Amino acid sequence: MTDSFARSTRSSADARGWGLTRRAWFKASGFDQIDLAKPVIGIAQTWSELNHCHIHFRELAEAVKRGVWQAGGWPLEFPTISLGEFNVNPTTMLYRNLMALDTEEMIRAQPLDGVVLLASCDKNIPAQLMGAFSADRPAILLTGGPMLTSQWNGQLLGACTDCRRLTEEYRAGRITRQQYAEIEDALGRTTGHCMVMGTASTMASLAEALGMALPGTAAIPAPDSRRLRLAEAVGRQIVELVRRQITPSQIVTLQSFENAIRLLMAIGGSTNAVVHLPALAGRLGLSLPLSLFDSLSRSTPLIANVRPSGEFHMQDLFEAGGIPAVMRELKPLLHLDCLTVTGKTLGENLERPNHPSLSAGVFLPEHRKPLAFVSENDVIRSLDQPLAKEGGIAVLTGNLCPRGAVIKQSAASPHLLRHRGRALVFQNQQDLENRIDSPDLDVKPDDILVLQNAGPVGGPGMPEWGWFGIPKKLLDAGVRDMIRISDARMSGTSSGTVVLHVCPEAAIGGPLALVRNGDIIELDVEKRSLNLLVADDELARRRQAWQAPPPHFTRGYGKLYIDHVLQADEGCDFDFCRSRPLSAPSC
Repeated sequence: MTDSFARSTRSSADARGWGLTRRAWFKASGFDQIDLAKPVIGIAQTWSELNHCHIHFRELAEAVKRGVWQAGGWPLEFPTISLGEFNVNPTTMLYRNLMALDTEEMIRAQPLDGVVLLASCDKNIPAQLMGAFSADRPAILLTGGPMLTSQWNGQLLGACTDCRRLTEEYRAGRITRQQYAEIEDALGRTTGHCMVMGTASTMASLAEALGMALPGTAAIPAPDSRRLRLAEAVGRQIVELVRRQITPSQIVTLQSFENAIRLLMAIGGSTNAVVHLPALAGRLGLSLPLSLFDSLSRSTPLIANVRPSGEFHMQDLFEAGGIPAVMRELKPLLHLDCLTVTGKTLGENLERPNHPSLSAGVFLPEHRKPLAFVSENDVIRSLDQPLAKEGGIAVLTGNLCPRGAVIKQSAASPHLLRHRGRALVFQNQQDLENRIDSPDLDVKPDDILVLQNAGPVGGPGMPEWGWFGIPKKLLDAGVRDMIRISDARMSGTSSGTVVLHVCPEAAIGGPLALVRNGDIIELDVEKRSLNLLVADDELARRRQAWQAPPPHFTRGYGKLYIDHVLQADEGCDFDFCRSRPLSAPSC
């Protein structure tokens, strides 16, 4: 073994004594000279008791270590921030960039030759990839996998699509308090992230398309023993990447991102990916304009029949062949010559997904029928028999969103995709919470609900407030969907006719800030338009009178965030962390 792939254990710093002390303290930890001669593989550990999606990561890390030892490496775990979606207030998105900085600096600062990124829950995956892209050392992402589905009252439950659906039924009085408690007990029966095509499943899937995860990573259920075997394979493969000095900047290109966007549209993935992918691209000096997302959506059919855009769950997708099976259907639309962490191209991976020469060594189900009562094409459709002719997400423009907005058209109500209605405006989240259930609320089923000041600066952190419940008086009358417009995000598990990421946001003076009760708004998804039907001179008058809301922070990380966060169309990364030369110092 030569120093060329054991860079971090070389004694080049002996002149200053650093090599001596580094080796001495490793030996004090119980390691010996044999270990010191091996390439050092960091395992970026995000286990936390406050993050259920990662609660099994200790076992996962041990499996990675076995693989690293098998391949002749030296595995060392180190902690980073862990973002639990349901416990972090006001939103994990506020801290995605902080986690990315943490991950980048720990990879860069420590004596690591390569790193395995352990992440699952929504913002952890993009945060770790952002950090790894900036550090640009050999890296592989390993996710923890989705939960198994559960049942209640004869219904299969998918978190958190059914969280919202059943909560609305509870608010409407159609579910009793006792039944609601039963649902709470039944909803999550295993470890893992949400078992529908939410943000966690989406980002895990897109990591495969980007080439940063081994084939099959996204869909293997968390409790399935094949995930542990995959973890061992990841441990072996990261040593091979170090040996060959293959880094993220060699793997991830503009063509890789186009593959990821194609996959996003084909699986009906989370709208959050339209924020995360530009942030990832920015770390590599690349640009992903919203127009590219829409162009690829118009030419990519929806073929994965997975909730909330379809009817099945991630374990069904796994049994049907997982993301490799979806990408095999998409082959005519993909750039197949893109390099991946297997050391082979995407095309080679898809041609022989279970061939032993692929480093995964984990034999995945072929594209076949997953359950006795499901036909083969129910979970993954062909390009010529899709669920929908266009992809799951559409990008809107117009005078209400000059820099764009998004809608998950695959999970919206068809009758609302072209609609003109009266605006009912909520100035912020607190205003919404105070009034949404009031019996005196002046609201009709064909109105359009508008939430202001919920974006990157206004939220702060662009929380998942874009999906909010139907006003109770309409819910009681049987209404289950209305157009909702905001500068916020929504969970990838959500459905409904919800327009999100309105850009620029209200808190910095975007047109959304100028909407008033009674204004007429027109949405036309087919024409990709969202317009406020108010005269220009009236809007100019309102703009003159507009005042920015007071800042949420005047010190600390919060102030750093609101002073430097970019808008949604640019990925909400920090302005000082993107588009830098890869050889530049750490940001």
